[in-house]
Amino acid sequence: MKLVNFKKDQQSFLGVKTDQGILNLKKAGQTFQVEVPDRIIDFIKKKDLAGIKQLAERAHHTEPSMFENEDDLEFLPSVINPEKIICVGLNYVSHVEEAKIQDIPKTPILFSKYGNALAAHNEVIPLPKNAEKIDYEAELVVVIGKEAKNVSEEEALSYVFGYSTGNDLSARDLQFTTSQWLLGKSLDGFAPVGPYLVTADEVNPTHLHIETKVNGEVRQSSNTQYMIFNCAAIISYISKHMTLKPGDLIFTGTPEGVILGYPEEKQQWLKSGDVVEVTIEGIGKLRNVLEKEAVPKV
Repeated sequence: MKLVNFKKDQQSFLGVKTDQGILNLKKAGQTFQVEVPDRIIDFIKKKDLAGIKQLAERAHHTEPSMFENEDDLEFLPSVINPEKIICVGLNYVSHVEEAKIQDIPKTPILFSKYGNALAAHNEVIPLPKNAEKIDYEAELVVVIGKEAKNVSEEEALSYVFGYSTGNDLSARDLQFTTSQWLLGKSLDGFAPVGPYLVTADEVNPTHLHIETKVNGEVRQSSNTQYMIFNCAAIISYISKHMTLKPGDLIFTGTPEGVILGYPEEKQQWLKSGDVVEVTIEGIGKLRNVLEKEAVPKV
């Protein structure tokens, strides 16, 4: 099941992607007098997939007004207001080699992003005024479905609600100002996630093609099978140090092909007007445009 957070007429809604369009769960619930979750976090905690599938089936045979045209929607991030956004750095051997930052890690390298960094599919990302070396990073995003503490790798994936497409945008000149990466990673809008949240029953996270295009040109093309630490290993490792909560997001790392990995004379950093598209097999295409912040008129 593909879930969508969207806004229409200044209201936020939760929807399900179907062949007829995006089923507006609020409209469907009102029509059939069925209680449905209003927020993605409520759906994650309740996890009533069977009930929502039945509702979608009923809607399919009845009222077309319950379905929204996807092209007309303003998307919201796949998860709104997660407690934690945890990111894994240097998680593909090929990326470690191109980045030339350090040796292949023995344990996952973790850092954080915050709520200010969340952005949605089709959202315009503002370029910061105090940074110039803006880079893309295509990443599979794990969405936690239930509280996880001290879980084993064998059971770790049972704690996953679903997966989404993410872009760990990075300001390299800020990232490497100090040994801590936080500054270059948590700028406003630097964690777009979406457009869909695909439930775990439909995804094998260990073998997914992952790709980035900039203005239509392929820059990254790899597969999650090449992760150093797979999703189960990451979840287990994190859960042994902090409690994961429903709705928490984990960015699982990016493969080779980032601008940082190019020879210095060939590095063309992202600029205003660039269109970045991250696609993950079976999960969806996340599209964003970068734009220089407008200069106020005097």
